[in-house]
This record gives sequence, structure tokens and C-alpha cells, in this order.
Amino acid sequence: MRHPEFPLSAELIYLNHAAVAPWPKRTSLAVSQFAQQNTQFGSSFYLDWLKKETELRVQLQTLLNAPSVTDIALVKNTSEALSFVAYGLDWQPGDNIVSSNEEFPSNRIVWQSLAEQGVEFREADLMSADTPEDALFALVNEHTRLLTISSIQFASGLRLDIEKIGQFCKQHKILFCIDAIQSLGAIQFDVQKCQADFVMADGHKWMFGPEGLGVFYTSPAAREKLKLTQYGWHMMKNIHNYENKPWEIHPTAQRFECGSPNMLGIHAFSASLSLLLEIGMKNIEKQVLANATDLMKSIKSHPDLQLLTAEKSKFQSGIVLFKHTQMTNQALYALLQKNHVVCAMRGGGIRFSAHFYNSPEELHKAISFIE
Repeated sequence: MRHPEFPLSAELIYLNHAAVAPWPKRTSLAVSQFAQQNTQFGSSFYLDWLKKETELRVQLQTLLNAPSVTDIALVKNTSEALSFVAYGLDWQPGDNIVSSNEEFPSNRIVWQSLAEQGVEFREADLMSADTPEDALFALVNEHTRLLTISSIQFASGLRLDIEKIGQFCKQHKILFCIDAIQSLGAIQFDVQKCQADFVMADGHKWMFGPEGLGVFYTSPAAREKLKLTQYGWHMMKNIHNYENKPWEIHPTAQRFECGSPNMLGIHAFSASLSLLLEIGMKNIEKQVLANATDLMKSIKSHPDLQLLTAEKSKFQSGIVLFKHTQMTNQALYALLQKNHVVCAMRGGGIRFSAHFYNSPEELHKAISFIE
């Protein structure tokens, strides 16, 4: 039986939340109502829209356990937020940045682009030490300025001990940046426990939000280290000072929002987050991890499948990676697509990423299609 918030097409088995997730029913309704209101009344209800914007910031503060709503900025996507950090810091020739060799391009190319400023980008092989965290620490030296890592790796599903990394960074006075796009909405996340300086994530994956709207968290101390790279009316302290004489930078994270807000996206994102917060991230994480465990068991018991995701890890995620011992990844992917199993080819295999609402019956059926 389908979850009432996810009335997906009957033939679909949707296991691709690590890419782009479907919207909950309430999100579709929120967008429809916003569009209808705009069509009939234009901006007459703009003050109500601003209340929804404030509500979204509070929801994101809750999801990240940020100390204050003033630490939350609404950005276009993860890449924009990463660029704010990369081009906001005052780099010196000889500085280096430590990361991994498993990062999504967003958390790699922006740092590599700093090479012309004399900044070295160091990529750790996460499997080269006793723990992935130790592999990162081994590349740190006195010239390391920042450590940037995905909390969960997009292809393998490897989940790192970000609290351990955060403690290390604080002890060594290194800035800590987290791409949390594969965590938020699936796994409980706490910016205070992991002592992050910067956290960013787009909303369209595990958070069920629209593409083109994400969150950028900055701690107050780290925020002051970033010079601004975009300017506009919305990042002024007094956004209604249309004469611009004089003007000051907004004291909060809103300084990273240079122009008009994405009101349509705000209504959609807020509706999606309301579902996550109603159910509770503790409950969602429990079911996401249970689904991942169920998938891994089915894959291991299949005579022709090989599980690529690390099993019985201390820090499990919702991503499960596997391959067929006889078929190519392309052939296996085509077979799954033919049977309406929505998934992805990643990391040398097939990636399943089930959310809390996926039923055990769906998971078993998806595996049963594989000959």
C-alpha cells in the first residue's frame, strides 16, 4: 500500500532519493495554492509569503540543530554555497585544503579552481587507512586551512564520523566544511555536535524539496571570515533602504542572499520539510537504515549480485551500491529501468537509495526483477 503522501505511479519503485526525490502530496498542493493565489491576487499576500520564508528558516534551523535562525541562509544550491566559502576566504600561496577522492564534483572542482592562487587541493584515499577519518587526518599539515568533506559519499554511501572530524579540526584550528546533501532528510544531523563552520545542501534529494533552493549554514565566527562575492538589495542590513545611502551588510547569514527570494521554491520546500519534522528525523533515520539493511541482505542472498557498500559499518547510510557478476552495469540498469525501478548508475555499480516510505515489498520486488 502506498504512503498517502507519495501517490506515485503504480508501476514505479522509486529508489533514487540520492539523486532527485519525488515531492510529497502536500508539496504539490502548496505549489498549486501559491500559483493560484498569485494568479488571482498578484503580490497582495506578500506579507504572508514573507512569513512562510521565515518559517522555512526555522524549519532548517531545527533540521540542522543550528544555534540560531540567523545562521541560516537560503541559497540556490550546494555549489553556490561552496563557492561562497571557496572565494570568500582570504587564501595565501602555500595554503592547502584536505578532502577525499570520492567527492561529488561540486565539492571538488571549486577547490581545484583555487590552484591559480597557489592553493593545493589534497585528496585522501578514504580506504588507505584504518578509518576514513584517519586517511583525511594523514594529509593535514601546518599549511592546511580547511577540511571539506561530504558527510555521506554520493556513490558508495560511505558515511563518515563527522563529530570525530570536527573535533580534530577544532584541535588543529582548521575550518570544517560539510556537504550534507546526502544526509539532511535521511539521517539526523547536528551542526553543533560536529562543530562545523560551514554546512550546505540542496533540497531536492532526501529532503523532498524542489531543485534550485538549498540551505547554507555558517557559524558566526566563520561567517565573519568570508568576504562577499555577490551584492544586491537583499543582503543589506536595511533591505528597505532603496536609496542605498548609506548601506551596511546584513549582520546575519542573510548577507549571502543578494536578491529576491525564490518564493515558489520556499513554499514547496517548507511543505516538504513539514513532513520530515512531523514524522521526526529519529524515526525517519531508523526506517531509512532499516530499508538499506533489508536491501543489503537481499543483495547478499542473490547468487549473481555483489554488494559494494561497506556492510556493518558503524555509520550506515541510506545508499546501497551493488553490481551483477555476469551483466554489465549498463545492462543491469536497463533491465531495472524496463521494470520501472528508478535508480542510478554510480561508483562502478547500481545505486539504490530508498527513503522511509518505501515498503519492504517494494524493495524485494526490485531485487526480484534481476535475473
